[in-house]
Amino acid sequence: MTAPAISDLIPGWDLTAEQVAGRLDVDLLARAYRFSERAHAGQTRRNGDPYVTHCVEVAKILASLQLDSITVASGLIHDVVEDTAHSVEDVEREFGREVAQIVDGLTKIGHLPMASREERQVESYRKLLLSVAKDVRVILVKLADRLHNMRTLEWMPEEKRQRIAMETRDLYAPMAHRFGLNSVKAELEDLAFKWLETEEYRALAKMVAQTRAD
Repeated sequence: MTAPAISDLIPGWDLTAEQVAGRLDVDLLARAYRFSERAHAGQTRRNGDPYVTHCVEVAKILASLQLDSITVASGLIHDVVEDTAHSVEDVEREFGREVAQIVDGLTKIGHLPMASREERQVESYRKLLLSVAKDVRVILVKLADRLHNMRTLEWMPEEKRQRIAMETRDLYAPMAHRFGLNSVKAELEDLAFKWLETEEYRALAKMVAQTRAD
């Protein structure tokens, strides 16, 4: 009997077999999805989608970067401690210490204040971020989380949109570059440009579209 594919167990999972390459633990990811779905039951995104859809998108980004099952599973449950009644101990009981430590690191990052936009202060914050994230996979999940949030930024109020876009440009895009995630860096920069310099972005997009047509 053929084992079920990830797409059969996780709604919205549309990565190709080549992107997953048979290296992911399907049982672990299915358990992580069910845990996340239960934990976030009743919660929605600003666009009205169930909150768990964000968790699936974050996990898909991590899987497409060829990361391991533990990291992808952590992406599926990355917000359960910060945004639900579940504790780090709950996560550890269900998924083990490794996943729990990654989720705990992400929760701590979520509570760090980002008060200044000065270059010196941004660099200090970046160092603080790296010191809190004792496991590099914490940063990788955070980058995937930020990338999906940037892809759906139009649903945010204008003031918050500007703040998130600036933070992405100044902090997260350079961090993605440091970790060698050039495709993530490029997309974060493009999306930040889109929201921080909207008119210039539209003019450039129009020019590119015209060039392609020519």
